[in-house]
Amino acid sequence: MKGLETTQGRPLVLLVDDQPTNLHILSSALKSDYELCFATSGETALKLAHALQPPQLILLDVMMPGMDGIEVLRHLRGDERTRDIPVVLVSADTSEQTQLDGLDLGADDYLTKPVLTSVLQARVRNLLLRKLGESQLRLAAHVFEHSGEAIILCDNDNRIMEVNPAFTRMTGYTQDEVRGQDPKLLSAGRTEAGLYQGMWAAIRQNGFWQGEMWDRHKNGSVYPKLLTISVVRNRLGGVDYYIGSFASLTEQKEAEDRIRHLAHHDPLTGLPNRLHLQGTLQRDLALSRRENRPLGLMFIDLDRFKTINDTLGHHVGDELLMEVSRRLRNCVRESDIVARLGGDEFVVLLSGAGATAAAQVAEKIITLVAQPYEMYGHTLRTSPSIGISLFPEDGADADTLMRNADLAMYQAKSRGRNNAQFFSQGVNQAARERLRLENDLHLALERGQLQLYYQPLVDTLSTEVVVVEALLRWHHPELGMVPPDQFIPLAEEIGLILPLGSWVLHQACQQLRHWRDAGHATVRVAVNLSLHQLRQESFAHHIVEILHGYRLHGRDIELELTESMAMQNPEETIRVLHLLRAQAIDLALDDFGTGYSSLNHLKLLPIQRLKLDRSFVRDIETDPHDTAICSATVALAHAMGLRVVAEGVETPAQHAFLQSLGCDVMQGYLFARPQPADVLDLGRRYAGEGSYALSTTIPL
Repeated sequence: MKGLETTQGRPLVLLVDDQPTNLHILSSALKSDYELCFATSGETALKLAHALQPPQLILLDVMMPGMDGIEVLRHLRGDERTRDIPVVLVSADTSEQTQLDGLDLGADDYLTKPVLTSVLQARVRNLLLRKLGESQLRLAAHVFEHSGEAIILCDNDNRIMEVNPAFTRMTGYTQDEVRGQDPKLLSAGRTEAGLYQGMWAAIRQNGFWQGEMWDRHKNGSVYPKLLTISVVRNRLGGVDYYIGSFASLTEQKEAEDRIRHLAHHDPLTGLPNRLHLQGTLQRDLALSRRENRPLGLMFIDLDRFKTINDTLGHHVGDELLMEVSRRLRNCVRESDIVARLGGDEFVVLLSGAGATAAAQVAEKIITLVAQPYEMYGHTLRTSPSIGISLFPEDGADADTLMRNADLAMYQAKSRGRNNAQFFSQGVNQAARERLRLENDLHLALERGQLQLYYQPLVDTLSTEVVVVEALLRWHHPELGMVPPDQFIPLAEEIGLILPLGSWVLHQACQQLRHWRDAGHATVRVAVNLSLHQLRQESFAHHIVEILHGYRLHGRDIELELTESMAMQNPEETIRVLHLLRAQAIDLALDDFGTGYSSLNHLKLLPIQRLKLDRSFVRDIETDPHDTAICSATVALAHAMGLRVVAEGVETPAQHAFLQSLGCDVMQGYLFARPQPADVLDLGRRYAGEGSYALSTTIPL
């Protein structure tokens, strides 16, 4: 029946009578509009009332054997599961007292037999409609009381009649405080008059409006809300009520602000990101054109950051980036922009700044960023390489200025790092040459342009060759011999140092195998390591695999690492070095005296040899400081049971002086220059009972 259908279909009506004839009469009157079920006893009726799908109405005969209708009604009303089911008593008893007794027990209606079909149908329909209305009212009341949205009921004069608890929580006003008031008392005064006009026009035309407004809490705070207004009309089409519901948009707006902030800012440092920078740069350029004023752009890259990050972990690297960001902000004006592009790259945008102002800011940045950083028990050092481009002389658009500042930054790195360079056409040419070198280096390995040269190391007393160091050379088909100090740092920057180092290891071991097969049974090979190799997972295992591939053992090689490498995460370095020593591999510390290592760390390194850097040997005869350093180093090494190698020996006087200090081994042009393996004559250089070692190195 229209208006009574539920989600399960037609309403279910239970007919209870001990006489089948009576059940048939009731069924004939109702079956076209309702689903019916039947019971011929009170006991059966109660079971059906407690079924999984209980009836929505019960027609209950009063006079039945056993449990009569009155007793059934008493049970139904005494059980919370069935107390709300509408019950119509049906009986031939027409006495007023019987009807009153039934109604007092909770019957919803009373029909006397015989029942007219039309009366039965009308009573059942009206009762079900009434119960449906009551149910909907209960639901509406529940929603009103427990809704998370604020609900406000206004009369046709738009005066507040009633509000729900959510309204009080959201606005701070109780029902007594707002009853009879105009809802405008909530307004924060931020909503334009035109919006109100449009709102009322929509309500009059459509009976509905939804939109955003700003309200003021009772405590004075302002918040955004999403308001929905609906009209309740009477039968004549007039307005009876306005129902408004609204929810605070504060959290949504805050979330939108956070998303917008994240879209334009770096999540680690909170600085503007590339997207933010591009928009700001475009606006500043437009302003600079209109007002004919300059603009400066700095591209900043942190020196040695990758080494710190790879060695000490990303948590240390992240903390360092955050501190650098703070220092950069302290170097510029409030109106300037400091942005992080990613990794260790930053950009500073200086509005209205020419060359002089940009140079002053760059000097402040260099001074402040290069100061030590104390974090996680480490003293860290980094420095900025800065490239500067200026508007309008270095570019008229954002892309050109960014590109030229980037090129100038690479020029700063090539000039020793920790400095600032302005863009020039010379920088542009140098950048093109660097890019070409980078591309060619990728092809150098596969095209066979790399080669190892060898330089002997000589025992100070016997002049016997004890080590032969292999130096990496690049024969470029057009540029000729490319110096290692140009392509080795480049290989580290572009990620080629690991394959390059692996190639050197294989070539050195292959050459050693060739010399062994030629009868030089005592020759050993020493390989200089890069920090990236030392940080490789299972590096010791990797070296042993290479050795076994050429039928060699750990005792056949010697590995060299620089002092600065040893100081990068010294605990991890010492752990890896002990793994290498466990394979009988000898270890040497190269360039000693040029880094910042402490004696405490030095004594923990499982090394067998110290290499005295050439910078101390060069002026050893004339500079008393170099003399003192060399003398102290030799004494220290011998006291620790280590042998000392002096690099860069070029004159007989240097040789004699180092010999007088007790230096064990020397290397330099005084003895021999680096030369290809096929030129090196191991047999001719052999004298007495000495042994030879071949040292392969990536850096000079």
